[in-house]
Amino acid sequence: MISLRFYRIYDIGREIDIDWLEKSLAQNYFTARTSFVRVKPKSIMIESSPLLIRMLPITVERDGRSFEFAAVARVYDIGVISLCFIHENQDADYRELEDIALRFAGQEGLSDFFIQYLNTLGEIIKPHIKNFAVDPAFFEDYTIYVTDRRDDTIDPVPLLIGDRSPVSPQIRDELLKNSMSYTTNEVAIISWDSALLCSPESPTDLIDLIEFANVQVLELRYYDRELTREMARMYDDIEHADRLSWYAKSRRYHEIMRHQMKISAEISETIEKVDNLIKVTEDIYYARVYAAALKILRSSQWSESVSRKIDVIRENYSMLSDEVRIQHSNFLEWVVILLIAFEIVVMIVEQSLIH
Repeated sequence: MISLRFYRIYDIGREIDIDWLEKSLAQNYFTARTSFVRVKPKSIMIESSPLLIRMLPITVERDGRSFEFAAVARVYDIGVISLCFIHENQDADYRELEDIALRFAGQEGLSDFFIQYLNTLGEIIKPHIKNFAVDPAFFEDYTIYVTDRRDDTIDPVPLLIGDRSPVSPQIRDELLKNSMSYTTNEVAIISWDSALLCSPESPTDLIDLIEFANVQVLELRYYDRELTREMARMYDDIEHADRLSWYAKSRRYHEIMRHQMKISAEISETIEKVDNLIKVTEDIYYARVYAAALKILRSSQWSESVSRKIDVIRENYSMLSDEVRIQHSNFLEWVVILLIAFEIVVMIVEQSLIH
């Protein structure tokens, strides 16, 4: 048995009430909630299981052959859509898996289908999500290969890189260093844009864990980009405010500060939800696979980048707050000076009238 799963994951920029969406779609579409089947209920905890929507299958022509793909989508409450094209063959072996993988290396030939299905899914859920919007050019892609036999005589590197060309020992070691096994007849190899899972039993839980890791990284990338845009906008607003009169500048500073705090609070809250999207606790093997996927996808780097940019926004808020206080203090000082001057003038006038 072989299976190829091609993923593209998109952000829609807003949170979703999954329970309400499930009820709204239940009458017209096949829907289900993600659940882990091979582990104890407490081993993997999900705050809100994503909603699976089964879509119509597709046929893709590639190098003179036709390939049938099932199509499924998952909608996550944090505002993420995952599209997956699945090709399965119960009678094929690893050689067929490698041959098909190389035909679709880098998901070549599938981009138009992903956009088509993304548009179709958008039409399905748009009536149920206010201000629905998605950027088809911003996504996280990943491929998972599955076979029911572990064969250590076969080289998995060509499949993982999508190329039969010889690679250096350094690249080979880098690709294969994240190989993990629970039993002697299975293995999971995780790389930066693909994974190979060999198991006599369907590794659905591992597949879902890897998808969750990709969803989390996509969200971190998305909010890192949004924070970059907010910082550029913030600096432009400050530069514009500095050209205004002191009174108008003070008002504009207050507006910038309110917006900064709103953005900082909203993104911090969302990032916390992303970090807590799923927790793997008691199952050591699944925890290792999940941690390896996050590490290889550079989750920590994206998380650190987001944190740094939130800190910069907060520092700018603090500096603007100090500037506003200084301006207010200077204003009060001038008021005091003017009052003293006024009193002196009044005293002089009164003295001159007396004399």
